[in-house]
Amino acid sequence: MTLIVTYLRVVAAMIVREMSTRFGRKPGGYVWALLEPAGYIAMMTVIFGAISRAPALGTSFILFFATGYLGYQLYQAKVAYLSAAVRANKALLTYPNVAPIDTVTARLILQTMTTSLVSVAVFSAIFVTLPSVPQINWAHIIEAEGAAALLSLGVGLFNCVMFIRYALYEQVYGIVMRPMFLLSGVFFLPDSMAPPYRDFLLYNPLCHVIMLFRTGFYPEYRAIGLDSAYLYQVAAVALLVGMAVFTFSRRTLRND
Repeated sequence: MTLIVTYLRVVAAMIVREMSTRFGRKPGGYVWALLEPAGYIAMMTVIFGAISRAPALGTSFILFFATGYLGYQLYQAKVAYLSAAVRANKALLTYPNVAPIDTVTARLILQTMTTSLVSVAVFSAIFVTLPSVPQINWAHIIEAEGAAALLSLGVGLFNCVMFIRYALYEQVYGIVMRPMFLLSGVFFLPDSMAPPYRDFLLYNPLCHVIMLFRTGFYPEYRAIGLDSAYLYQVAAVALLVGMAVFTFSRRTLRND
């Protein structure tokens, strides 16, 4: 029981420290966390609204793009933040009560809270502009969040080790991930693509995260290509590999 209480206190202290470091002690830091995605969504909505007459789903460009962009951020924002968790808190690992996994846990909790708050604020603002509020399926939204969290945790744990051990891996990983924003269904519906392109796209688990997330806002969206079992299988494999690599590299994480 004492160990659990100590662990919770360490994680809570890490969360407070991360909040202070990331957002600062002034409200402006939190405001920017909201304005950045909101401004990007508004800008892309104007651009794609000028190019096309109607979104791929529904009648609102801003809602369609917001569900894609914020659905993508369920994974990308977490994995980017988690991958640097140990390296950014290296000095704290000299304390015996602080373990490498504590830094990852604190960042996972903080980023989940931040993403959720930003999503609620953005969608609330969007709903005000719509003639009618869509019927929200919270089960699908929470499921998408959970699957993205498992996937990002596994990849984040793996990256924590690989970024420290191999500088080249970090560069290659960044190059590989750049086109993922365009290939994950943020701007389009993957299941509407013609084969064999659709089949290749659906190997990307992020497509399934975004499709699942969108079903929470569009009751009419059938998401024919959505395969939740495949998504969970990929997330489970990533988590097991990430945990194994992270566990067997504890000495490297503390000393390198």
